[in-house]
Amino acid sequence: MENASKINTYLVLVGIVEMEHLRHLYATLALIIYIVTMIMCSMMVYTVWSEETLHEPMYIFIGNLVVNAMTSNSAVLLKLGIDLLFNFNTISLTGCLLQAFCIQSCASIEYFTFTVMAYDRYLAVCHPLRYPTLMTNGRAFQIIFVELVYVVASIGIAVALVARFSLCGMNINTIACETFTLLHLACGDTTVNNIFGTIMTLAMIVGCILVVIYCYIRTVLVCLKISAESRQKAIHTLVTHIVTFSTYLATTLFVIFRYLILRKIQPSEDGEFIQNKHKPSSPWNRGDGAPPASLRHVGHNNLHLHYDIVFYDCVCCVVRRDPS
Repeated sequence: MENASKINTYLVLVGIVEMEHLRHLYATLALIIYIVTMIMCSMMVYTVWSEETLHEPMYIFIGNLVVNAMTSNSAVLLKLGIDLLFNFNTISLTGCLLQAFCIQSCASIEYFTFTVMAYDRYLAVCHPLRYPTLMTNGRAFQIIFVELVYVVASIGIAVALVARFSLCGMNINTIACETFTLLHLACGDTTVNNIFGTIMTLAMIVGCILVVIYCYIRTVLVCLKISAESRQKAIHTLVTHIVTFSTYLATTLFVIFRYLILRKIQPSEDGEFIQNKHKPSSPWNRGDGAPPASLRHVGHNNLHLHYDIVFYDCVCCVVRRDPS
């Protein structure tokens, strides 16, 4: 039995299906949060851009964080609000891969930016006289550029490794796509993906944590030797950074452990796909990018059923069968 081709696969976002009974409320909340966030972030970026006194490395890194937040919110909150508003609970494989790339790229950029900000504060406190030459605006932009190139390349490879698989299931148990959840549905040996993902994730998280801890320790030791007023100011900056970084780290670890737990307690197969060997001419490929009506809305009670999706010359049928 052949798996569905990667081009014709539409996936069901189970998290959105489970929100359908109050979808208008959730859609309104998501869109309000998105709009408010975008307005506030835009004001912050404009302030940093227009105010010459804020043209310093620390504010450049803060601006990078804000732009990154705007991108991630557009990839998650905006899409969630639109999906709920128009009752869309499916996503194409291509769209899923693109969303996964955006979400994971933004997460990685966030980590590296927090790490660079810790290093920047370490230089400012521990080497105040050399700081203007060690961390210039030009160097700050160079760091951001290198960070962006590395993230795009590494996440791009991770997504490409997932894209090579056909899928043996159709249910994604979240409101958004990640490579972790797509690997859970992949047909075939995912050893290469697991090794690459593990090495990349551990290198990023462990490396960032070690750099941040080193910068914090050195900065705190210096703070203990300076005046009370300067010490209070420096510690306030450190505490704010620590709380934000720790919260983000906890969220990332939660997502990783959730994936590892789901791999053990859930089967990797939500359904099987059948496709004829010829290129189908079905409503799925009619050119408007929309999934067929049979998959545009999948009822909550049918989520745990298995489906055979059969492509004929001009129609696409969903045939229910009992899981056995």
